[in-house]
Amino acid sequence: MALMNVLIYPDPRLRNKAKEVTAFDGALKSIVDDMFETLDAHNGVGLAATQVNVDKRIIVMNLSRTDKPEKRVFINPEILSSHGSTKFTEGCISVPGIYEDVLRAASVKFKAQDIDGTVFEEDCEDLLSNCIQHEVDHLDGILYIDRLSSLKRQRVLKKLKKLQRQTL
Repeated sequence: MALMNVLIYPDPRLRNKAKEVTAFDGALKSIVDDMFETLDAHNGVGLAATQVNVDKRIIVMNLSRTDKPEKRVFINPEILSSHGSTKFTEGCISVPGIYEDVLRAASVKFKAQDIDGTVFEEDCEDLLSNCIQHEVDHLDGILYIDRLSSLKRQRVLKKLKKLQRQTL
């Protein structure tokens, strides 16, 4: 396993739309293993392949930071339906240090494939629903800051620039 480099906003590659996975082989398993290692190194909840400059529709998640991790893999995820609305406070490994309330669907039904290519569907809410929406957005080249009002987005961009200057 290897730690992958995470793209940081405003890297233009974060705007790439990922391509469908067609080969469910050892190379895919290796990418997924590396993505989990990277996710864990950043203490993240979810990671989309586009965030590590892999142009494939792959998401990994660790929904529990307890002694019993709940690691999940979603290949070629697609949101089939959504219901209601709720606000979640979101952060992002690619937008470090910034957390904002984002309006999302309260629940979603999605379809994906597992690491072996088996298709499954799931209804979800709460953290899983929020994470699926956030990470599918990444696969489509959308960042959570794009879902903020223009005023909030401008404030976030100022914060980001300040944080980036401090780390130079």
